[in-house]
Amino acid sequence: MGLLLVLLVCWLPIAAPIALWVKDPNTVTLATMPLLFLGFLLLIGRWGKWLYRDRRILNTYGLIATRQNGKELLQGLAIGLISLLGLFGIQGGLGWLNWQISPSTLLFKSVLEGLIVGLGTGFAEELVFRGWVLDELQRDYGDKISLWGNSLLFALLHFIKPLSEVFRTFPQFPGLVLLGLTLVWAKRSTRQPGQPIGAVHQGRLGLPIGLHAGLIWGYYIINVGQIAQYSGRVPEWITGVDQNPLAGGAGLLFLVGLAAYMGWRSRPSSMFY
Repeated sequence: MGLLLVLLVCWLPIAAPIALWVKDPNTVTLATMPLLFLGFLLLIGRWGKWLYRDRRILNTYGLIATRQNGKELLQGLAIGLISLLGLFGIQGGLGWLNWQISPSTLLFKSVLEGLIVGLGTGFAEELVFRGWVLDELQRDYGDKISLWGNSLLFALLHFIKPLSEVFRTFPQFPGLVLLGLTLVWAKRSTRQPGQPIGAVHQGRLGLPIGLHAGLIWGYYIINVGQIAQYSGRVPEWITGVDQNPLAGGAGLLFLVGLAAYMGWRSRPSSMFY
């Protein structure tokens, strides 16, 4: 809370005028949130050095420049992209959506933009949630509480909206919790065998960053590339409220499978541990 307070004190004098002068909320978000994350990057190094006497706090969080971490990032990217496109492929095969021919220029643009947006969002959110927040929780509460605390906090902060929208889109909330669990397990699957909670190396961030980015990338291609349209043959609660796969029964079932796989990988007996 102390770090957030310092961060807000530095950020609000810049963000508040932008919010007052710019009318479009999307433009406000695009202009202010990168500044917030930049402030976080500038502050977190000093914070770790002052609070924990850790001069390499980003390494502690799992942001390590190694070949293995890069390999895991690409692996996560592939898992996220292929699994999400597979979900839409199954729905297409069942007749729940219709594929559309999109102009090649639009498709290429959506593929490239989706990769950039996915990597940027995945990097920022994983460094904050599976890096800083998870590390803080693990120092005080251990494995199980930090797992659920991190996932619930991740879901709650992504679910800040008017009360009417909370009720209307509520199926998205368990999807966000499942995604949070999946990403924590993804990071823990890269821990070294036998390392106790509280050890410096709590896992690498490459795999969760890649997995998060791959899911965003796949959805961006489908949504922005306009290559699929729901047929309406099944209710929205199955395919997803507002065409969001996280807010539907099929998407939740898909996330259960992905979470189970990452949970299995994170077990000490797993060959991936």
